[in-house]
Amino acid sequence: MLNDSPAAPAERADAARNRAKVLTAAAELFETRDPRTITMDDIAKAAGVGRGTLYRRYPDVVSIAVALLDEHERALQEQLLRGEPPLGPGAPPAERLAAFYAAMIELLDTHAHLVLGAETGGARFRTGAYQFWVVHVRSLLVEAGVPQPDALVDALLAPLAAEVYRHQRERGLTSEEIESALARLAAGVIATAAG
Repeated sequence: MLNDSPAAPAERADAARNRAKVLTAAAELFETRDPRTITMDDIAKAAGVGRGTLYRRYPDVVSIAVALLDEHERALQEQLLRGEPPLGPGAPPAERLAAFYAAMIELLDTHAHLVLGAETGGARFRTGAYQFWVVHVRSLLVEAGVPQPDALVDALLAPLAAEVYRHQRERGLTSEEIESALARLAAGVIATAAG
C-alpha cells in the first residue's frame, strides 16, 4: 500500500549547519551566563549567523532552550512510560512519585541552566514536557486515590522549577537532601490519601 502523505522536506545542508551552530553557541551561552539575560542577538553573534537565520527557526530564546533540552526530557519520558520500576510502571504510586522526583533532580543537576532558560516567566507551563509531567503526576495521584488530584499537581511539580532548585543549592542543600525531602513529600501526600 502506498503512503499518500507527503514526506517532510529534507533539511538543506546549509540550514543543518546553521542549526548546529546556533544550538552549540546557545548551549555554551546557557552554561556560562544566566539564561534570563541571554538575547537572540547574543545567540546570533555567538553562532556567527544573521538574525533572520536565527528567527526563521526559533522565535525566541525559550524555544532554543527547549530544543536543547528536548532529547534529555524525551529520554526521561520514555523511562516513565516503559522503564523499570519504580520509575517505570509496576511500583506503588508513592515509590513512582519519589523515583520521578529523583530523576528530575538528576536532570536539574546536569541541565538546570537549560531548564531555567526554557522556563522563563510562564513558559514553564506551556512546554510539552511540563504537560507530560502533569499527566504523569496526576495519574499517580489518581491511582493512589488522592482526592482532588488536579489541585495538587502543580504544587507537587513546583519544587522542580529550576529557580527553586538553584535557590536551594545556593542555600547549601545537596541534591541528595533535596531528593530525600521530595521523597518524604511524595510518601506524605500518598499516605494522607490512604489514611
